[in-house]
Amino acid sequence: MTGRLILREVRRGLSGAAWLPTAFFLLVATIVPFAVGPDAKLLARIGGGALWIAALTAALLPIERLVEPDRAEGVLDQLAMTGTTEEAVGAAKIIGHWLTFGPMLLIAAVPGSVLVGLDSPTLARTLVALAIGTPALAALAVSVAALTAGLPRAGALAGLLLMPLAVPLVIFGAAATGEDGAAALKLEAAAALLLVAGAPFVTGAAIRAARN
Repeated sequence: MTGRLILREVRRGLSGAAWLPTAFFLLVATIVPFAVGPDAKLLARIGGGALWIAALTAALLPIERLVEPDRAEGVLDQLAMTGTTEEAVGAAKIIGHWLTFGPMLLIAAVPGSVLVGLDSPTLARTLVALAIGTPALAALAVSVAALTAGLPRAGALAGLLLMPLAVPLVIFGAAATGEDGAAALKLEAAAALLLVAGAPFVTGAAIRAARN
């Protein structure tokens, strides 16, 4: 059942505007040089952090379609009647959401790194940090989507909830793009593991609370 749920999430994500987070990611990366000026050394120093902020904001875009449509259409209730736990639904949504935006975002990071002036070693470290961090961003997005499903102005509320929770991930992820970022990468991996492991339980509890 979990496999079919993942495939459903992937199909639904790809049938919509799956390109939008990637386009937004590249748009933010394009704006950075205009904002800070043509100083190549400055761009190279802040480029990794800029790509992380671009990834965080891109992860926010599809948040309203992750849980609310299924809640409103009764899909979550039907899944509960078949014996599928809310935690399994949450895990499937996290995996499906990451598959629809994570790999494309990693590919987009290559031209994005050119826009912010990263050299090849920094690009390699940035790709590793994003590969570790984007599943955690997907887990946060699904959890926050479940917590805000059905609430008025859920999109704005989701942003207010997600951004503070993502701060440790962004700090460690951005630091991991530096030359001496090995320790930061380990801390980022630990934070990502904690978020990914806990998100299905938060999502499941939020779905049950919304039903009651």
